[in-house]
Order: sequence, then C-alpha cells, then structure tokens
Amino acid sequence: MPADSSSLPGNGKTVCVTGAGGFIASWIVKLLLDRGYSVKGTVRNPDDPKNAHLRALEGAEERLTLCKADLLDYQSLREAISGCQGVFHTASPVTDDPEQMVEPAVDGTKYVINAAAEAKVRRVVFTSSIGAVYMDPSRSPDTVVDESCWSDLEFCKNTKNWYCYGKTDVALAHILVFENPAASGRYLCAESVLHRGEVVEILAKLFPDYPVPTKCSDEKNPRAKPYKFSCQKLKDLGLKFTPAKQCLYETVTSLQEKGHLALPAPKLQDQEPVKIQSS
Repeated sequence: MPADSSSLPGNGKTVCVTGAGGFIASWIVKLLLDRGYSVKGTVRNPDDPKNAHLRALEGAEERLTLCKADLLDYQSLREAISGCQGVFHTASPVTDDPEQMVEPAVDGTKYVINAAAEAKVRRVVFTSSIGAVYMDPSRSPDTVVDESCWSDLEFCKNTKNWYCYGKTDVALAHILVFENPAASGRYLCAESVLHRGEVVEILAKLFPDYPVPTKCSDEKNPRAKPYKFSCQKLKDLGLKFTPAKQCLYETVTSLQEKGHLALPAPKLQDQEPVKIQSS
C-alpha cells in the first residue's frame, strides 16, 4: 500500500464481501484492499486451503478478516455485516436442481439485505448474471438489451434453465457503483457477445501452435444473431472494458505462466505480450 494511505478512497471504511473465496469475489477483495478498505469476507470455512489465496493478498494481514458464515444462517450474516459501511453480495449456489439453487439464492439474498438494513448499511452491491436479462424468446434480435430488460421466467421454467431463472472489469464495476453516490439500480457488464465458434476462431489466430478446434458441434445450423448489450451506465461511471480478445489472450498466457498449459514451442517463451485495442 502507498505510504499516504489516507488519500485512498477506502481509508477508514469497512465493507463485507459474501462468498469471498469465489472468482469474482476474490478480485473484488483484492481491489478493495488495494483501495485501502478493510474487508470482512464470508466463507464457509476460513481455514479451508481454498481460501489461502485471499490471505496472501497485499494488505490482507492487516485489513482482511475471513468470517465463517452460511448464506442461509441469518445470525452468521448479521455478525459478518455488523460494523460495515457497504456489502458486496456475490455468494449464490449454482446447480441444475431448482430447489437447491433458486430458493436458497432468493432466501440468502433476503437475509443479506435484511442484515444490511439492520446494520444500517448505506449501500449493497448485488452480483447477478447476464442470464437475468438475456432469456426472452419474444424479443427481437435487433433489440439493444439494457438494464430495463428481464428474462422470461416462464420460458426459463419450461426450458429448465435454472441458471438464468435464478440469476478485472466485473470486479472494478462493483467498486465503481459502490463508490459513486449517484449510482443506483441495475448495471449491465458485458463488453461483447461471442458465439463459442468465434471464441475458438480467436484462439486459433492468437495461438496457432495449439490444436484449437475450428468448428463447434452446432455449426451445421446458422448462428443465431446475438443481442447487442448497452453498458453505457457503467461507461458513464468511468469503466473502460477490456476487449474480449485481450481477455482470451491473457487467460491463455496466465495458464502458461502457472504451468497449467504446456508451451507448444520454445519461441513462445520470448514472444512479446499482445495488447489488443477496443474496436
């Protein structure tokens, strides 16, 4: 942390992040610590090795507390949220069983909101999914999807799409809406929409030495026209999206650096990093 920590936006403030060990939540915790906040992160088991990466973050030793809590245990949430000025609610079950996903997600969110209200928390940032706005068969593909749109619940039920029924850019978006006093309501965070076929095409061009598939199993049918998403509300808060191609490139190079993906040829070791500009 910089020597003059008093100038950081989070100096002297404590916030709670539910489901702190999750992917998005972990990045939120990191950015919050970087900005000077003290963080209380809820996890099922603070001693679980899966949460070790949180304790290794810069500033964690001084300003991160991992609280044992369960989404359906109201008392544990009350204790975690007590004394906080804000809550980032990211915890949610993900399963194909609606009884194990939708109801716990709804009830858990109610508990978080109630606990936040009881603690007189002024702002709650809730992480949802693009699935909350995307699934509507009656919507024209030419429609620009924005925060006023909702998925069709009956369609999601009938197709058993429980994920949509219950539902470094994403993390920053959370911070921006928390720190901006004028921010309210829903914020879409989707830089672009790619068909899986487009994903493999991009990967094949960026990493031609890997055996990347060139077609998807559903390519025998014409690709459906993707919706266009409006993220103007977030852009107005100052969020600059990372291009999808850059995300894919950095994902692969990160897997290489961490040893999860073998280098296909020695020449890649000396390859200059790629920087992709937004189109």
